[in-house]
Amino acid sequence: MPKISSDTLWELASAEVQSREDGTGGEEDGGVDPVSLNERTVFFIGNKAGGKTTILLRCLDRDEPPKPTLALEYTFGRRARGHNTPKDIAHLWELGGGTSLSDLVQIPITAQNVRSLSVVLVLDLSKPNALWGTMERLLQTTRTQVEKASSKPQRTVESKAGSKQQAQNRPLMVLPKDHPDRELINPFPVPLLIIGSKFDIFQDFDSEKRKVICKTLRFISHYYAASLIFTSSKSESLMSKTKSLFTQLGFGTEKGKSMSSDLSKPLIIPAGMDSLSQIGSPPTTDVDIGTLHAKNPLDLWKKVFEVVFPPENTSDHHRELKDPAKDPQYSEPQIDSMRAQKDTV
Repeated sequence: MPKISSDTLWELASAEVQSREDGTGGEEDGGVDPVSLNERTVFFIGNKAGGKTTILLRCLDRDEPPKPTLALEYTFGRRARGHNTPKDIAHLWELGGGTSLSDLVQIPITAQNVRSLSVVLVLDLSKPNALWGTMERLLQTTRTQVEKASSKPQRTVESKAGSKQQAQNRPLMVLPKDHPDRELINPFPVPLLIIGSKFDIFQDFDSEKRKVICKTLRFISHYYAASLIFTSSKSESLMSKTKSLFTQLGFGTEKGKSMSSDLSKPLIIPAGMDSLSQIGSPPTTDVDIGTLHAKNPLDLWKKVFEVVFPPENTSDHHRELKDPAKDPQYSEPQIDSMRAQKDTV
């Protein structure tokens, strides 16, 4: 492979900056402008040790053992669209530490890439008690940063202001204009894929518990206009379907037609293909909805879910891990020993 000189890299970087400042090109019919046409950003978030790295490596066809994510990590993938054409590039960020390092979302989500950004939320199905809290905290933090980045002025011509608004409305476009739920949901501001990992463990759960988790995740996904898939690193078939959804986000490939809403099987529901009428009401066998005092439908589903799966008390854990240097997964005995000696001086 020929070595790429620093001059070439500088030339590429200079051309990229110039194209953004000139505002060359534009978006038509809700498409993506030339700046992001073959460069997209995908941000992976989710439970700590929930399988994010494994899924990412498998989607990139990289045969290497996954390692614990060190706070925030970056890699990239490339895909050729055709013969003698530029390769599409997917910038891939992964947030480690579950919710404890969620403040780092400001690094991968910027005003420059927010229009070509997608988010992948990986939820560990084998740990349902941490599921809602993880989802809620990470999506809230990510949404806030996306909206902040979207509101920042961009150094391009004014004609791009409309394209930014189109990009913010992309998720709403997955629902047909006559969809009955169009006014009842709150689409995430960028495309969102929710992956339920470790399905091989989840499938051995009690059927009623599986039903609660499945219906709840269907509601969450539909509410945020997200795609939903259950997967397992031990199933080549499920990983293949997961990779298909990932390549839609990372490389703009055509949407697949696979769909499964059977609660006894792994769920695969593309964005816009579900409805509140099909999902039904929250499973409340042992719960009196009238006593829950929910503020809105999302809050109602949360309260019902947490009756069945009481949330873990992770506040102390978050305070302890606010400094990544104190996280045991990043331990370096020699360095830690020297640091301890310095701290005692």
